[in-house]
Amino acid sequence: MRHHSIAVRRHKHGRVSHHEPQRGSMTFFGVGMVMVLLFVGGISTDLWRAFGERRALAEMADAAASAGSNGVDMETYRQTGVVLLDPALAEQLAWDSLVNQADRESLSGTPIVVATADGVTVEVHGQVELVLLQIFAPGEPLEITVAAQSAPARGLGP
Repeated sequence: MRHHSIAVRRHKHGRVSHHEPQRGSMTFFGVGMVMVLLFVGGISTDLWRAFGERRALAEMADAAASAGSNGVDMETYRQTGVVLLDPALAEQLAWDSLVNQADRESLSGTPIVVATADGVTVEVHGQVELVLLQIFAPGEPLEITVAAQSAPARGLGP
């Protein structure tokens, strides 16, 4: 049979308080809180990396699509006054932009560039290796896909 001791403390004003000893429960609570904070910090670091990677890919796709929309078919414009793209030139300008990007390490796979007479679409893919979030998806990197579209400006006369 085990007896629990109860500590008795007498205050200045004569009150008596009874409480059981804690026996390290605050230490256990503190260690638990540190573990939770580390876990949340690790998850937020993984998510922050994923958002940063997505932003870099979006900038890359936007720049390539904008560059491609500069591929105006000048012959059609001179003859008709209508602004249309030369699809081959637009695709070449978009590819040149992608090749000259400083942050190409972000890419995984081959980008997709599609140009028509009306606009350019660029799709890029990237991956982020997760650290703490691998608990939920072991061995699987986070796949990110970003697409951007651009068209030549129309109706902006001199």
